[in-house]
Amino acid sequence: MRGSNRLTAEEQFKAAQKKTEKAKTEKEEADQVRAEKIGALRARRLAQAAQDEKTAAAKPRKG
Repeated sequence: MRGSNRLTAEEQFKAAQKKTEKAKTEKEEADQVRAEKIGALRARRLAQAAQDEKTAAAKPRKG
């Protein structure tokens, strides 16, 4: 009886470890996707700002 309880406890522990590792992996993947999206948005924003500056410099000023 004691042996089967120990086996069950070990199985539960391994299952908990596996579940934790899976959650950690999923979080890391989600963080990576988020970082890629942020990087793309930042690049677009910087490109737009550069274009706006270029356009503003090319326009003659009134006054």
